[in-house]
Amino acid sequence: MTLARFPLSRSRLPSALLMALLLGGCAIGPDYVAPSMELPTAFRHQDGWQATASLAEQPAPGAWWDIYRDADLDRLLREVEQNNASLAEAEARWRQAIALIGSARAAGLPTVGAGVSRSRTGGNTTTTRNVYGAELDIAWVPDLWGRVARQREAAQADAQAAQALLDAARLALQLEAAQGYVRVRALDQHAALMARALTAYERSLQLTRRQYEAGFVARADVIQAETQLQSLRTQVSAVQRQRTLEEHALATLAGSTPAQWRLTPNDLPLPDAPAVPAALPSALLIQRPDIAAAERQVASANARIGVAQSAWLPDLTLGATGTLQAGGWQALWDAPTRVWSAGPALAATLFDGGTRRSVLDQTRAQYDERAAAWRSAVLLGVRETEDALASLQSLSEQDAQQQELVRLASENEQVVTYRYEAGEITFLEVATAQNLALQSRRNALDVQAELLTASMRLVGALGGGWQMPDS
Repeated sequence: MTLARFPLSRSRLPSALLMALLLGGCAIGPDYVAPSMELPTAFRHQDGWQATASLAEQPAPGAWWDIYRDADLDRLLREVEQNNASLAEAEARWRQAIALIGSARAAGLPTVGAGVSRSRTGGNTTTTRNVYGAELDIAWVPDLWGRVARQREAAQADAQAAQALLDAARLALQLEAAQGYVRVRALDQHAALMARALTAYERSLQLTRRQYEAGFVARADVIQAETQLQSLRTQVSAVQRQRTLEEHALATLAGSTPAQWRLTPNDLPLPDAPAVPAALPSALLIQRPDIAAAERQVASANARIGVAQSAWLPDLTLGATGTLQAGGWQALWDAPTRVWSAGPALAATLFDGGTRRSVLDQTRAQYDERAAAWRSAVLLGVRETEDALASLQSLSEQDAQQQELVRLASENEQVVTYRYEAGEITFLEVATAQNLALQSRRNALDVQAELLTASMRLVGALGGGWQMPDS
């Protein structure tokens, strides 16, 4: 049940108004304290990478992919940012959160209502007549306990979280597109490498046929050379199909259809993976948009605890009403009948069956949930950074070993070819050497592509140069 609103005497109006203004500066509920978490002073796999203590020591970042110096990559990622449908959804959610800030702010302002009316009155003892009226209502509920302030605080934190989630979605999609781009460029390299191998295999087949016609080799060598050439042609078709599918995926990320979007084949070498400086683990708390979003959600949940606690306290309403009545529209503003009233009123809920207690318990549980989600996001950020650093270290070593294997396999291919031309060995040894050399070169391309994508994952794990925008 709710207490009926009761007017205070006019002599107490100034004191009630003063009390409302004084109490309006207070806010019930816990003041927000940002969550903290003890982190190590360095990453486990940070050896060989430059460590920085804070973002302030780093140069102002541009687009995170600028370090790769690739015009096609830049074009692709900017199209993703401008045209991706998933980003448009996230941006719309952010605008909804911004609108809620205005709604929360308006809750603390006075409301003004006005109306006009026309009625016909009469009875057994009175003459029937028309009555015209105009009314103006003004009401204000001062924020005695800081409820509106907490609502506004929660709305602002929600908007900041939505902004950070939008940036996190943008970064994730850009990373997905960048890694897909690397795969396409690696497939272009594979296609160019296999095209050169096709030329070499065709020459080997011609040589084998001439030697067979001259009676130097058996028919089995010709069949072996033809089989090797056909096998490579089949692999070329598979690479072309895989590239087509990867290009279709990039077109979707760029907000286009496969028929509208093309990535011109480019057989230039992949760019080297740059040495991306690794921040200290604690810097992740301000660098990563997903962690920042989780922290802002904790702040929002904390403010809503205060909103729930204020439900136990009474509301003070300051209101005024004025009414004019006359027998016609023209005479309304000169009407002899004027009615007005003004005064404060208090109202409080005495019994609600436990609703307020349930709401408060719910908000506290939501706070605990958001705090746990923040800790989980921090741990995930540290893990992803460690994974990227470990991958870069391992792949760098693997790349050096693979390059040595390419050198040895190429030398072996050359020696075996000379021996075959001299008639010392069968074509089977030539085929084995050529296949080993081709496979080692293709493996080297794969390692270089993995090294490049690992560096991109590290950039993403460190937040992509992201910083919380000013609210």
